[in-house]
Amino acid sequence: MTAPPLDPSAPLGVFDSGLGGLTVVRALREVLPEESIVYLGDTARVPYGTKGPDTVVKYALGCSKALVARGVKAIVIACNTVSAVAPERLRIELDLPILSVIEPGARAAVAATTRHRIGVLATAGTIASGAYPRAVGTLSTRAETFGQAAPLFVPLAEEGWTEGDVPRLAAERYLAPLAAKGVDVVVLGCTHYPLLRPTIEEVARRLIGPHVAVVDSAHATAEDTASFLRERGLARRKESPGTVKLLVTDMPRSFADQAARFLGEDAHDVHAIDL
Repeated sequence: MTAPPLDPSAPLGVFDSGLGGLTVVRALREVLPEESIVYLGDTARVPYGTKGPDTVVKYALGCSKALVARGVKAIVIACNTVSAVAPERLRIELDLPILSVIEPGARAAVAATTRHRIGVLATAGTIASGAYPRAVGTLSTRAETFGQAAPLFVPLAEEGWTEGDVPRLAAERYLAPLAAKGVDVVVLGCTHYPLLRPTIEEVARRLIGPHVAVVDSAHATAEDTASFLRERGLARRKESPGTVKLLVTDMPRSFADQAARFLGEDAHDVHAIDL
């Protein structure tokens, strides 16, 4: 049985384990202001970065099916941990386009490097998956990828500690091994990390050099999503600004308080759901 055609006026679905994916929503809003978005943060089961692959896939399927039930036309996985292990399973299970953050980040990194040495800051789960080296390897036979787990950046971003001695010292600790490898590109391989980008860039320039490029996979994903929607005829007409609906699986009030920092705009419309 052939699935019905997708509706360009339907919203995009975006999900993550919690707050971090809102940086992808923010980038999507900048690149595609006419698109409506339904965002699901699985706050009852955050973080995903410390979970095993089978558990991450199970959680990702639950989130995706909840978005499908709300009539989305495509799903953007706004989580590097999920993007590392689950996209193919989701594409098999769901009759819907599935986009993720790793391939766009890898493409942007390959385009930016001149020395063919790419550093990736990410959660331990993303680093252990080897997803970025695989993605870079499909794009370039010359580029080498070096991963560095940076777990402290997540709570720092959520607490709003994005400037000062604490994030600077953490950035120095995480970037020093990449500097020693001679990288000229640093990929922010977790959607929390863009909130710390000014500090990361400042430390990277000091340790690596003024030539270093810092790649934000959230913006790369937004650009790729825009191209995908246009090519498939799924872009919404620019008749009015799109809306954002926020869904969470726990703590809607505290999520709303923190979400504005990640989203760059007020976050009033937050609803709790069960998966």
